[in-house]
Amino acid sequence: QKKKRNKNDIHLDCVPGRAEAELKNFSPHYKRQYAIAFFSEIHDEVEQHKPVQTQLLKQRDALEPGKVLYEENILHYSDEVKKWKERFVVVRGNYSLECHDSYETFVKGVEPRLRLLPTGGTVVTSLDKYNTLVDRSFPDPNSMSEEASPPLVTMPDQFPVYLHLPYRKDWYFCFHSEDVQKHFISILEDCIRHQNQDFLKKTTCDVQAFLKAVQFYRQEKNHYESWDMLIGSDAKVLSNLVMEDLLPSLQTELVPRLKGKKNERKRVWFATVESAYTLVQEQVAEGLNALKEECKETAKQQEARIRSDMDQIVNSKNFLAGKLKATVSEPTVKCCLESVQPYLASILEELMVPISSGFQDVRVLVENEIDQLGKDYQESNSTEELKQALGSLGQVKMRDCYQQVEVLREQLKELRNRFKYSNTTRLVHSTQSYMQQLMDNVVYTFEMLLFTALKDNPANVPSAIEKAKQRVLKQYDYDSSTIRKKIFQEALVEITLPTIRKTLAPSCKPELQKFDQYIFADYANFVQVENVYEEILLEVLEREVSKVVKEAASAKKHNLFVDSMDLPCVSQSSLTDSKTPPGSTPASPAKQATAKETPAPQPQAQVYSRSAQTT
Repeated sequence: QKKKRNKNDIHLDCVPGRAEAELKNFSPHYKRQYAIAFFSEIHDEVEQHKPVQTQLLKQRDALEPGKVLYEENILHYSDEVKKWKERFVVVRGNYSLECHDSYETFVKGVEPRLRLLPTGGTVVTSLDKYNTLVDRSFPDPNSMSEEASPPLVTMPDQFPVYLHLPYRKDWYFCFHSEDVQKHFISILEDCIRHQNQDFLKKTTCDVQAFLKAVQFYRQEKNHYESWDMLIGSDAKVLSNLVMEDLLPSLQTELVPRLKGKKNERKRVWFATVESAYTLVQEQVAEGLNALKEECKETAKQQEARIRSDMDQIVNSKNFLAGKLKATVSEPTVKCCLESVQPYLASILEELMVPISSGFQDVRVLVENEIDQLGKDYQESNSTEELKQALGSLGQVKMRDCYQQVEVLREQLKELRNRFKYSNTTRLVHSTQSYMQQLMDNVVYTFEMLLFTALKDNPANVPSAIEKAKQRVLKQYDYDSSTIRKKIFQEALVEITLPTIRKTLAPSCKPELQKFDQYIFADYANFVQVENVYEEILLEVLEREVSKVVKEAASAKKHNLFVDSMDLPCVSQSSLTDSKTPPGSTPASPAKQATAKETPAPQPQAQVYSRSAQTT
């Protein structure tokens, strides 16, 4: 059922047309990139390019989307009736949040009253911080000179949670207990991270094509910097693109006409923005689905040619790359050495300390939890209680570990001037997701090793716990190093590549169209000059980035390993024999080589004792 239009919706009459125009301008980029991504997918299949197993710890199967991760009765502010209501709140395995009228309606399978995907959300517990977020999103220049206004929503208890969302109405929750509040915040922040990133991490043809299309579309508008609204599904990202252009005109038309007190003007503004966003999403979702179907159908028709002419297409691309390199390699290397390379080591140092401290905290947390598990078993001597305790190991609160990485938001501020890099949220969330995944992997691997050992010797539980702990900690050290090097490399590229792109654009971009002549006409859909040009820039930068990361690893900074040979006994075997635990993926042959057992190397990152913080 569509919402009734209010008197300010007259400003929204142009919105569908703006969304349609944006989609029309975006479509050629997506079509080009879809053909290239589809070719790459077929090429990888033919060449049997498979992801290399680079981690030792096992990984669980993906969560079922409908699995319940969290459930609790919570006070929630109902915007419909402008009152606080107790709702039965459920978080699912797809990281969506549901508000049910009660536990009973949930059990009966009644549809939730509200469902939320908190993409782009910011969680705060302080009214002052929340007001700052709201004021930042309210573009009325007169509001700053006005006296402080009362809260938009009055909290009924002393432990509030404010969820601020871009382009949508905010959500409010309240709790009687700080512990329950912190647990909910931990879950809610998990949801935000996953909703922001999970879709865009997919390696499917349509997602890869979409990401490239957004990049080139924004570059066409002279936007080279990292974009903080590249979050959520493809429809959400494209809607964010529309809103980026729409908001200034909406602000010009509406804000001067807003009447009443500050809070009333805010309500009208935010309600209008949400209405615009809803219209944009409806228009974009429909158009994008049609565009994707069109591209899929075209790709099917081209598949036979791709398979039969694979070698010729690859040769055509290589020939083009050779011609392009002859022209752009020298200025690219010069730009990289002058504008980027001198700063890579110092940026890496800024990244390494907080990120490595966060991963070290996870290691300490793992060790302490397993030690406590052993102590509890010795007191109870109950195998059944041991199994229950193992089930809760994966639910360990990790907010303290995550807090170590949060300092990057302030620490990297100076990069805004030199590299125009402001998207620290993406880096923080990505790092925290890796930390969460590694914690899950440790717990899962520990369970498998322990249960395998107990099948053979059920009487020796304390010894089995200790041996399994030592094994997973060694594997954790290796995987932590591997993941952190990946984080550092990706971050250095994301921070500095836009500078190279923007610096070279005036001199190199106008020349690119001359290279179209080197592409055989029949293969023009699968080889694009702009893509090959980007690959050359990336190759030059990655060479320099790889050097500084390898130097840090060679210096053993923050317990980074150069390769697997740096870590003693990185074996995938179980505690009692060389078999891989059931249900897991074996490592590559190189990693299955065993070595003499030695104590696990201790990470050098300093450990700090902290109390839990809420931001």
